[in-house]
Amino acid sequence: MARTILHLDLDAFFCSVEETQNPELRGKPFAVGGKPNERGVVASCSYAARQLGIRSAMPMSRAVRLCGSLIIVPARHNLYSEVSTQVMDRLHQLTPLVEQISIDEAFLDISDMREPALRIAHALQDSIRENLSLPSSIGIASNKLVAKIATEVGKKSSKKKNEPPFGLTLVSFGEESKFLAPLPADMLWGVGPKTSARLSELGIHTIGDIANWPEKELANLFGENGRDLWHHAQGIDNRPVSTESETKSISQETTFNVDVRDDKTLEKTLREQSQQVGRQLRKNDLAGKTIKLKIRWSDFTTLTRQITLPTSTNNDDEILKATIKLLHEVRTQHQAVRLIGVGVSGLGAPIRQLSLWDTGSEKSRKLQEVVDKLQEKYGKEVIRKG
Repeated sequence: MARTILHLDLDAFFCSVEETQNPELRGKPFAVGGKPNERGVVASCSYAARQLGIRSAMPMSRAVRLCGSLIIVPARHNLYSEVSTQVMDRLHQLTPLVEQISIDEAFLDISDMREPALRIAHALQDSIRENLSLPSSIGIASNKLVAKIATEVGKKSSKKKNEPPFGLTLVSFGEESKFLAPLPADMLWGVGPKTSARLSELGIHTIGDIANWPEKELANLFGENGRDLWHHAQGIDNRPVSTESETKSISQETTFNVDVRDDKTLEKTLREQSQQVGRQLRKNDLAGKTIKLKIRWSDFTTLTRQITLPTSTNNDDEILKATIKLLHEVRTQHQAVRLIGVGVSGLGAPIRQLSLWDTGSEKSRKLQEVVDKLQEKYGKEVIRKG
């Protein structure tokens, strides 16, 4: 049986929330994010700002150069989380089959609902606008892939100057490949910059061009990703809406106000990040085997390096030891660092296999548990390692 999947995207979410708090921002070019003199980046920008070429993830200093009168609003993530929860609660009232994929996006499986899909979508869009004063765009299709792309197409076709689009696009069952065919190849999941460049070299510019290539040839060129590209280009996606969220990684990163060359400062930052990551792992009763270091040089070149441990860990010292090893492998002495981060993935339940001689590890674990409890009760500054 054909499914009916609805994809909801809250348009310019951070900015939209800020406009509900301060209506004077409406229609003005403004951005949510950090300060330009502190290397802040644009987390979200209003539609008026987008008209001037400002985009998310752009350095705020560049955004200010594009628009000297740009209003900068500090991010309030707790507020955005609260509003996101209010939206998601409304979705769950509609159907239990909700998969939240980010703070401002979700899939809903509305296959078993009696009302026509368009009527459901219009009612949902109106409810979010009238009750929460938030704009949204919706795509509807027989699967998640096409529904999400339909949302993007709806946003572009409904574009209004300085205003959110309120896009709503329905792709009928059986029309998936026809709908996708004229769209640019890079709108398809799995087509990043490198794949897009390689496809262009082959004369493949649209999703329809991908669909018309033999599946075997794409597999030869791109491996298993080539097979996925071919299936996706046909509009095929059999993934169900998943109502269970799984934490895949936990990470922390820091962007320095001024490039850092001092080894001790970098190691101190990694120690603090390792402690934060380790604490979050233990709080979630998780451990991971893969430790990742993210580092960005002063010229914005960004590297990630990772190491896989023999056994899973959520121990601060083990995470720190691995990241410092990776740091020494990729960085020359006194090389300037703009950003540094620590992550742990390959997560699962912690496995503790202690022998009679493993007392050191057991002592360390118990000490860490006590430190966690103290910091949770009195704040993370109450106790720390010397």
